[in-house]
Amino acid sequence: MAKPSDTSLAEAFVEMMSVERGAAGNTTEAYTRDLDAYLAALARRKTDVLAASEDDVSAYMSSLSRRGLAATTSARHLSAIKQFHRFLLAEHLRADDPAHGVARPRTGRPLPRDMSEADVTRLIARAYVEAEEAAQGRSTDFVQTRALRFVCLIEILYATGLRVSELVSLPRVAALPGREVLAIVGKGGRERLVPLTEPARLATDAYLAALARSGRDTGRWLFPSSAAQGHLTRQRFGQDLKAFAARAGLVTEKISPHVLRHAFASHLLAHGADLRSVQQMLGHADISTTQIYTHVLDERLKRLVNDHHPLANRK
Repeated sequence: MAKPSDTSLAEAFVEMMSVERGAAGNTTEAYTRDLDAYLAALARRKTDVLAASEDDVSAYMSSLSRRGLAATTSARHLSAIKQFHRFLLAEHLRADDPAHGVARPRTGRPLPRDMSEADVTRLIARAYVEAEEAAQGRSTDFVQTRALRFVCLIEILYATGLRVSELVSLPRVAALPGREVLAIVGKGGRERLVPLTEPARLATDAYLAALARSGRDTGRWLFPSSAAQGHLTRQRFGQDLKAFAARAGLVTEKISPHVLRHAFASHLLAHGADLRSVQQMLGHADISTTQIYTHVLDERLKRLVNDHHPLANRK
């Protein structure tokens, strides 16, 4: 029997991650890119993935460091390599795992970029102003719908903390009249319920009414688009968000859909939400992922003690 090629083995692994473990499309694309780079490096060393040694894996990781890749990026590469070799071991294609003993690059836990409540308010206010200007200025139905779409997107994002991929791919049924929660299917096929605020519900109703007037009220997606996916792309929403931020007078380099997701979590915690509830709404499988926000809790506890402890302010 012919020996399988490295490429075919990598494709089998990525397919397994997609079908059996429910890896999202963005995740499988990242696995494919990282493994392609790894396999190319092995080929330059005149070896293949079934014969690679721990030295080969270590040499590849060292090459990433010499290229100046961030530790987090190198760690992602190593994670893909380790999972790939565990797959080969489980499939009895190898009798050992050469990546097992390779140490993970040391990474810190940087605090996520954040937006102040004032900046979020300013951004949302700008979105409403532009929607009103589009309506008053006798713009086309298309222009009015796009303005209301952005209001809807940003209200839902800040109300729920959805991942941008979850937001742009919301199905139309997520916006049924009277619905007070969104049913989200997140990473790994895990489902969760996220409450909708009244402003988010009203913004959605206004957007859907405009969508119907424009004649585009068809299809399964809440945010339909001519893109290949059939819905708004995360890249397009990111571009629109930065454009609105610039018109609102904000520093665009510090603003992205992911930053607004972090703002949602940070602002909830600052106003008294507990970490476990925020974990569930964000869709984190492990509480340790949510613990990057403990700095917010620490500040809240300090204020609590300073404001309410009877001896906190004695001279």
